Amino acid sequence: MNTIKIEVLGTGCKKCQQLEANAKEAIASLNLQAEILHITDPITIAQRGVMSTPALAINGKVVSKGKVIPSAEIESLLQA
Repeated sequence: MNTIKIEVLGTGCKKCQQLEANAKEAIASLNLQAEILHITDPITIAQRGVMSTPALAINGKVVSKGKVIPSAEIESLLQA
């Protein structure tokens, strides 16, 4: 099984931390292997096309911008 790469894009604020916690909860619930990275560099974030944070990327594809999505929604994105 391949390891899923999850990236939280944001400056490290409470919303970013909550999104990361929700992602970890979704991974644990689905019993998946995943690498979670927190991208905080504003230039890198902007280069990814993200203008409002927090954002979530799965395997390099940005799937959410500007909101904290719940773990259940992250689970459905991981299963897609």
